[in-house]
Amino acid sequence: MADQEPLLRTENLCRVYSDGQVQALQNVSLRIDAGQFVAIMGPSGSGKSTLLNLLGGLDRPTSGEVYFRGQPLGAMRSLDAYRARHVGFVFQSFHLLPTLTAAENVQIPMFETVSSPAHRQERAHQLLEIVGLAHRADHLPTQLSVGERQRVAIARALANQPDLLLADEPTGNLDSHTAEQILDLFCRLHQEHRMTLVVVTHGLEVARRAECIFHICDGRLAVPPPG
Repeated sequence: MADQEPLLRTENLCRVYSDGQVQALQNVSLRIDAGQFVAIMGPSGSGKSTLLNLLGGLDRPTSGEVYFRGQPLGAMRSLDAYRARHVGFVFQSFHLLPTLTAAENVQIPMFETVSSPAHRQERAHQLLEIVGLAHRADHLPTQLSVGERQRVAIARALANQPDLLLADEPTGNLDSHTAEQILDLFCRLHQEHRMTLVVVTHGLEVARRAECIFHICDGRLAVPPPG
């Protein structure tokens, strides 16, 4: 895969906040190939979530560039279409709407597409079946366990068949048994659907599942990794 254009590539990526007082990322250059399972590791405040936000088009760098299939994100006037068509997000806090059922929460990204209501409903139920929650489709988030809510969030992230799934500490709020189940689900998505996964974590149990690990320390890629 080294000779092919990677799915994602960054060149000298920098992100500075608070009028130059906080340099969250410094000259980060990396590549992520299609179908790869990548972990980004580092302590709190190291810049790993900032990097994830830049890869997903939730933020723009101060300098440097992110390339998706060779195309610079900086050349895009709006990143909305990039996020809607190519990226799925899974967050530590789930971000489910409490007044919507599991199936309705999964449909939310599809409202930005031309999908019919019938197709959205069918797709939502298919995705809930993939994550093992077809029997909970009509339940509200308050009626679901913490692990089930994260599964709904993963199903929602897959709604528009993204090329890239980005997860920010997806097991951070879960007990060890539930975290293991979520990791098993990520591995199954990767193996069966060849999803490109990028997971931010500070836990070795997550990183051990990945094919490639990037270590970040003080906003820089650590080479060799610490330890």
